[in-house]
Amino acid sequence: MPKNIHEIRDPVHAFVRLDSHERGVLNSRPFQRLRHIHQLGLTYLLYPAATHKRFEHSLGVMELASRVFDVVTTPGNVTDEIRRRLPQLEREDERRYWRRIIRVAALCHDVGHLPFSHAAETTLLPEGWHHERLTREIILSDEMESIWEMITPPLRPEDIVKLAIGPKKARDMEFSDWETILAEIIVGDAFGVDRMDYLLRDSHHLGVAYGRFDHYRLIDTLRILPSPPSGRNDEVRQTQRGTEEHGTREAEVGQEEEARCVELGIEEGGIHSAEALLLARYFMYTQVYFHPVRRVYDIHLQDFLKAWLSDRLFSTNLEQHLKMTDNEITAALLEVAFDPSKAGYEHARRIVQRQHFKVIYQRNPNDININPEAGSAVYRALTSRFGEEHFRCDRCVQKGGAPDFPVQLRDGQIVSSLALSETLKNVPIVSIDFVFSSREKYEEASRWLEEHRAEIIRPTREDERNG
Repeated sequence: MPKNIHEIRDPVHAFVRLDSHERGVLNSRPFQRLRHIHQLGLTYLLYPAATHKRFEHSLGVMELASRVFDVVTTPGNVTDEIRRRLPQLEREDERRYWRRIIRVAALCHDVGHLPFSHAAETTLLPEGWHHERLTREIILSDEMESIWEMITPPLRPEDIVKLAIGPKKARDMEFSDWETILAEIIVGDAFGVDRMDYLLRDSHHLGVAYGRFDHYRLIDTLRILPSPPSGRNDEVRQTQRGTEEHGTREAEVGQEEEARCVELGIEEGGIHSAEALLLARYFMYTQVYFHPVRRVYDIHLQDFLKAWLSDRLFSTNLEQHLKMTDNEITAALLEVAFDPSKAGYEHARRIVQRQHFKVIYQRNPNDININPEAGSAVYRALTSRFGEEHFRCDRCVQKGGAPDFPVQLRDGQIVSSLALSETLKNVPIVSIDFVFSSREKYEEASRWLEEHRAEIIRPTREDERNG
């Protein structure tokens, strides 16, 4: 092995290899901080082995991003049409440059995460801020810019930002088709390696089988393909609508072909691996990510942080951000949980002493048929009767359903994945609607709820208007 290549053992990918330039990124302060950010927040209180960190996940994302890049840019896997659309594939210097970019972007894609990852992000950052914005600020910082300049050839930090956070979180930046494809490799909805690695890694560490799928087969069959005419691509739909209203069929076909963009897709032989990926995501959400005990620990953590943090928010100052990890918050929880005089005592006690709220209600088909807002009605009734401090509600819907991506059939035709696969078309969207009760009020509130359940969930005029 060359002297400038360094190996890191990994339980999911066996080895992750970096060169000396990439190890400079790994040794940077923002990346080393990820050693102290749990991948799954407080999930280790439910699944004891879920103590893995963003550090190793980011290494895994880099490994998978490299594999995908190499597969989809291999000359034998690229058609003449794609070469015309993406001339970067034919320019060896550019290809080498962007391979470097995708690797460091994958390494850095999570450096903006708050302590305990997603547990408190939506409620404890100022409006307009999210972990992707913090990631962007870190990549563009003077501290990291000195690293980008030392690499030969020097890396443009704006290119790293684009691939690390993608078009959805960098709407002010212009993306070429090539940059969009590369960003899709990391953070894409269909085949983003960020998702692939966290499903495999979380499943491994939790000791469950739900998140496993044949990622080797999946990656080997990935291709850059034109969007299928029957897919859900916005440009195609807009073109179709416009031509139907104003043009002839000949003009419609011509404009539709022009509007077709390129996407990350798959050969037909990989469709079952793609189905397995989406099903793995579905089962990990139902069994792990949306587990009620896991969710209520996140709620207790948010309540504690609102009481403990100055201004009730995390700082967006980069120096302050880099100094704040799970370690500081864990130490604070242990201190506050046994001192009733401290701010946040009740919330810290519930986490540290495992006195979390219990599920007193979760929605079910019978209640939903009567009132789609049954969970909210139960929460309002319980807080009105027993006090808001004893109850919490948690409503969440999994982001997005099955993505529509191009599939190349064995005869060369490109079709929509949703037109080809009944499995993908019917993967459910996971949603939850829990009401939690403090242990102190649980028995009394449960009896009261059982007696008054029918009248509570009966729709009010307000519910009917909201529905």
